Amino acid sequence: MTDVSPSAPPQPAAGRIPELNWADAHRASIQMRYSDIDTNHHVNNGRYGEYLENARIMLMRDVGLWGAGERTVLARMELDYVQEIRAGQELMVESLIERMGRTSWTVVARILADGVPCAFSRAVLVRVNPDHQPQPLPDWVREALAPLMVRL
Repeated sequence: MTDVSPSAPPQPAAGRIPELNWADAHRASIQMRYSDIDTNHHVNNGRYGEYLENARIMLMRDVGLWGAGERTVLARMELDYVQEIRAGQELMVESLIERMGRTSWTVVARILADGVPCAFSRAVLVRVNPDHQPQPLPDWVREALAPLMVRL
């Protein structure tokens, strides 16, 4: 019989969130809003993308890319929902840089609720010029992101 008592801490599904160097990750505290909660008393799945977007902006700000004239567009995002997030839980997004290409960089992130991983995402960001044409990543951007690289 499965223990469903409140004392049993929730655990993420094995293998759904990769074991990475999360200790090196950028951390962004996310403020849950009342409007994020649906009638089931958990965070509506559409809000996860907003949490991840806010965390990416905080990451860019903290490494010096935000406000430095850099333009990026989201080209792709994958999101695996592993476990629900309930009203009142403390939220944190941990982000790492999985890869840097010629014009793009890939962010992997996990959303934690009360310290338990609940979702995993992978987002590809492309550096663009004012006309939204892809532009090569300059060395200074690579250097700013390097400390957050995934290390296997």
